[in-house]
Amino acid sequence: MDDHEILGRINELAREEHELFERESHGQVTDADREQLRQLQISLDQCWDLLRQRRARRAAGLDPDDAQVRDARIVEGYTY
Repeated sequence: MDDHEILGRINELAREEHELFERESHGQVTDADREQLRQLQISLDQCWDLLRQRRARRAAGLDPDDAQVRDARIVEGYTY
């Protein structure tokens, strides 16, 4: 997946996330929706992490295609 494809996926996931937030704000969310939202947020974090890895590898003169999607436990464990 190249940077453009990753950004496209991020935009798609963010759109879905926004739709779920809208339903939640109107009290129209189910437990399944909440779980879907949680999964979307994890996928978004993984995509952003992959994009950051690719950019860092490129900046360091390394092949960005060697970047890998990291496990959700790793990505969700980051502290900023």
